[in-house]
Amino acid sequence: MTPALSDASSTVFRDPPLLELRGATRRFGGILALNDVSLSIGKGEVVGLIGPNGAGKTTFVNVVSGLVRPDAGQVLLEGRRIDGLPADRIARGGIARTFQVVQPFPRMSAIDNVAVGAMFAGGIGDPAAARHEARELLAFVGLESVQDRPAAALTLADRKRLEFAKSLAMKPRFLMLDEVNAGLNAAELDSALELVARVAGTGITILLIEHLMKVVRRACPRTVVLHQGRVLADGPTAEILADPRVVDAYLGVRDRARRPGIEPRRDLA
Repeated sequence: MTPALSDASSTVFRDPPLLELRGATRRFGGILALNDVSLSIGKGEVVGLIGPNGAGKTTFVNVVSGLVRPDAGQVLLEGRRIDGLPADRIARGGIARTFQVVQPFPRMSAIDNVAVGAMFAGGIGDPAAARHEARELLAFVGLESVQDRPAAALTLADRKRLEFAKSLAMKPRFLMLDEVNAGLNAAELDSALELVARVAGTGITILLIEHLMKVVRRACPRTVVLHQGRVLADGPTAEILADPRVVDAYLGVRDRARRPGIEPRRDLA
């Protein structure tokens, strides 16, 4: 039977984490993309998720958001199983994500892009109310001056802010930000990090999937490292980035002697 948000007992844990994976496993043919992954993320945390290409980061996000079902294991939201639910049910239950390649509706205005999210995942049925919510969210992310422009006319930095606003329109409790800083210059990156901090300040739990170590170091008190589908390391970010296992797997053995905060080798980014 497909589990529902209300089916599983919340008494499995006296105080369950917001999100928990228990032995989550996913294969694609002969490739083991996720291999017995277990971890918990508490309410209000900002957690970094790093790892080389092929480590399983995208599969992790797709399993949590319901785009892909695990072959084994469980995914729980506040102690209730959500693995097996369709993606729209999971979204309405409080899990949202952005995409590494931004995917707005290109011909629609910025405000209508956000209003769609407010209506179909955020539970606002009235179009006028959805546009009002969208207007407030665009102001929150700094896009009020371009709200009537088509998404295709926005800069890359503004399209990434639009992704933020669209995800916030879904009223998430848990938000996964997939490479939201890729392609930004230094000034845009600083602005994006300020926005992440503002979103976290509202109480939303954030998983930041990143390859820029300076972003992880600045934004995430805790970091999880995936390698070959498994959790290689999990703990305080400064300790994780100094862990020789992480240096070997992600940053490269040749980079050990360099100072913490270095960027990964391009073939592993």
